[in-house]
Amino acid sequence: MSGWVMSYLAFALRGEGFAAQALTYRTMRDTLEDHLGRLAKRIAELAAPRVHLVGHSLGGVIVLRYLQRRPDERIRRAVLLGTPVSGCRAATDLAQRACGEFLLGKSLGIWREPVNASLDPRYEIGVIAGTRAFGIGSMVTRLPKPNDGVVCLDETRFPGVRDHLALPLGHTVLLVSRRVARETAAFLKTGAFLR
Repeated sequence: MSGWVMSYLAFALRGEGFAAQALTYRTMRDTLEDHLGRLAKRIAELAAPRVHLVGHSLGGVIVLRYLQRRPDERIRRAVLLGTPVSGCRAATDLAQRACGEFLLGKSLGIWREPVNASLDPRYEIGVIAGTRAFGIGSMVTRLPKPNDGVVCLDETRFPGVRDHLALPLGHTVLLVSRRVARETAAFLKTGAFLR
């Protein structure tokens, strides 16, 4: 996943006073360990006293796994956007279709497996989920409602989340929504969404 998909959100967060950066990772070719290593390396290179993380979809799963395994002591808050923490029905169904495993590549297991979302309570996690069924998932399977077209609302919930916000947006639209950008900035600053 190229970091350019986070361009608008990074731009909007810079406008809110954050030194936002986007990370590129290869969802099809690399393993979870590769993703975690790339994220850890980028965070280690930052000369900031405090670091917050924002992950969309699979990126949010990577953020959670990072916080469980290799946490940098400067991290306190993270926002997950459309992240299938309890596994992703759409990815499971896609994997059963012709070329599905090829399209999902080495990240297939990450998509399908629920994340053990137990985290150190010092991390404040906010989740923004979409409820408008618009995305590739609606083309390959019939998802239970509400969903964002790829991830179902119930797949975004887990114990220990500090705040959870559902908005009538599709999976990809979460990345370019002004409201999502404002809510993300608010959570990173205060530990709560504006609503």
